[in-house]
Amino acid sequence: MPHVTLYALEEDLTGREPGLIRELTDAVVSVYGEWARASVDVRLIGIPAGRWSRGGVAVAAAAPSVTFGMREEVFARPDAPQVVARLVSAFTDAVTAVFGPACRDEVLVELVGQPTSRSGLGGTVISDTPAR
Repeated sequence: MPHVTLYALEEDLTGREPGLIRELTDAVVSVYGEWARASVDVRLIGIPAGRWSRGGVAVAAAAPSVTFGMREEVFARPDAPQVVARLVSAFTDAVTAVFGPACRDEVLVELVGQPTSRSGLGGTVISDTPAR
């Protein structure tokens, strides 16, 4: 199950939730195909003012950041560099479509690989099946 977590300042996030859910889901589908849509899990995390800092100082403005969790086997595929580039581009485009082009150069996208042996669903470790 691909999972996308977007972090943004709460005041910037409020009211943009439906557009973000749509755009982030579409970003995953644009890379993996329509089969992935039903399994994309999107979490939008609003950070209250004063709880996001840079250099030890709370920030008044911050571009959203996206963390995408996927099976680590994806990074071992022969086409991994292309998949990574497409995901970073698609998530940046998704965030920019909702927040506007001014934040584009500061959108952080982190791709996190999870070993299947360390993931579970419904109380059961997820079995090893080929990654798509």
